[in-house]
Amino acid sequence: MKAFLATTFIVTGALLAGGCATKKYVRNTTAPIQAKVDQVGEQTATNSTQISETRNQVKSVDEKAQSGISAAQERAATADQHASDAMNHANQADQKASQADQKADQNAQGLNVLRGVVANIDDYKLQTSATVPFNFNRYSLSEDAKHDLDKLAGDVKADKRFFIAVEGYTDSVGTRQYNEELSRKRADAVVGYLVAQHDIPIYRIHMIGLGEEKPVDTAHTRTARAKNRRVEVKVFSADQAMASMNSDANRAQENK
Repeated sequence: MKAFLATTFIVTGALLAGGCATKKYVRNTTAPIQAKVDQVGEQTATNSTQISETRNQVKSVDEKAQSGISAAQERAATADQHASDAMNHANQADQKASQADQKADQNAQGLNVLRGVVANIDDYKLQTSATVPFNFNRYSLSEDAKHDLDKLAGDVKADKRFFIAVEGYTDSVGTRQYNEELSRKRADAVVGYLVAQHDIPIYRIHMIGLGEEKPVDTAHTRTARAKNRRVEVKVFSADQAMASMNSDANRAQENK
């Protein structure tokens, strides 16, 4: 019996000693592993934090980039608009310049025509004239006046380059304003007769009323006043000058 108990105690003690040794071994074995796991966990947590921060930084950078892109696009759109406006202004300026050139050309052409007319003024010489008398305070044509105008118109019809100057006058009786108006009515009566009865083109007639200006007789008599109540009709022609120029040109051509 004692031997059995002793044996039992020995076996139990061995088992207890073996269990303690096993736990110690396990602890010694797992401790480094746990430490490693803890280290990995801490590293993982650190990495997660860094990843999160990196993502935030990337997001911030992306937002800034998008903002920069939007601003750049807006500036580009503004620049395009300014360029378009500048192009429109340039086109308008070019159009105005073209119009100015056209106007200058027209003015130059008009000036050349005017110069030609002025240059040819000296070619017009007095061809014939007539003086149409009028009664006191009247502007109707007498039969003798019509006869004189008929003769003058007959002489003119053969001309090609001519113009007629019609100057109306009055005596010194009455106001200046009234006499000027009366002189115009007398000149207008002559012009109307030439145009209506003899088909003289109106554009070839230059009419003016001068009132009591340029009296032919300055005396204060009835006869002098009668002489001043008149319309002077003067016909200027350039046909003779043109014929002479053509003749000279023909002779020059024959001598070549």
